[in-house]
Amino acid sequence: MVADTAILAQGLRKGYRGGKVALDGVDLRVGAGTVHGLLGPNGAGKTTMVRVLATLLSFDSGRAWVAGADVVARPWAVRERIGFVGQYAAVDEVLSARRNLEMFGRLYHLGRRRSRSRAQELLERFDLVEAADRPVRTFSGGMRRRLDLAAGLVLDPRVLFLDEPTTGLDPRSRGQVWEMVRELVAGGTTVLLTTQYLEEADRLADRISVMDAGRVIAQGSPVELKERVGGGRVEVVVGRAEELGVVAQVLERMAGAPPSVDVDTLCVRAPLAGRGAALTKVVRALDEAGLDVEDIALRRPTLDDVFLGLTGREGEEPGDVGGGGSW
Repeated sequence: MVADTAILAQGLRKGYRGGKVALDGVDLRVGAGTVHGLLGPNGAGKTTMVRVLATLLSFDSGRAWVAGADVVARPWAVRERIGFVGQYAAVDEVLSARRNLEMFGRLYHLGRRRSRSRAQELLERFDLVEAADRPVRTFSGGMRRRLDLAAGLVLDPRVLFLDEPTTGLDPRSRGQVWEMVRELVAGGTTVLLTTQYLEEADRLADRISVMDAGRVIAQGSPVELKERVGGGRVEVVVGRAEELGVVAQVLERMAGAPPSVDVDTLCVRAPLAGRGAALTKVVRALDEAGLDVEDIALRRPTLDDVFLGLTGREGEEPGDVGGGGSW
């Protein structure tokens, strides 16, 4: 395992009773000090993959290393070097934020004094000092999530597994979590992220692996994956439903493929190669057809387009992998 690699998996296979294959020869490399997104539809194998790498689940064949340690030969070494934050908070709602973090420290054998000092460091880092001695049950969703992230960092892990870290949060709280993840990575932490929000992967991930049916079917940076989809698409919004058919005919001639028509939003969408020049041609063609449209725009491919093109399904995530905390 090379120095710039935090996670390396080679040919991982995992099956269950009844012949179900969860991992079908998965290869994965995650660079040190980066955010790597793991995306895929329900049943793709993401949950199993994370459990295997976190030493929570055995596998049938292949090899895997996390933070320089073999997950089979040295699972205890892996657990000493990773943190894990699941979809649901693992903290005790009766205890205060401070007592929760001190408890995690004692469980990880940091000792009383170090547990207290580490708890204070994390309370300050995650902007929880003012609420430090309140019961967690009084916290907002965003505050609980920040506390759960703090619990996952008690041992200052080299690798942090984040499973859907912002599920259920409002946009402001989600943005706060994103900023904290960026700060962690800037400090040298490696993050393996699963998320149901493709925008989240687009904003945070340096590289993305798309899984389906137990295999990695595509990987690359968000930009590289979008380029695989091809050109962008043009969207035309009209004022009256009876104009949709004419717009669709114009766009089909230019795109060479049937466009999609959304009657509810009075919008017609079609793939379109090129950028400004192509959009100018569309505007001219619509004008020549006597159409005075409400809005027209050229949209670049999104990760939703990538996901749909690769899997035939829109992005969605399975349930939780587990709670939070370090090992």
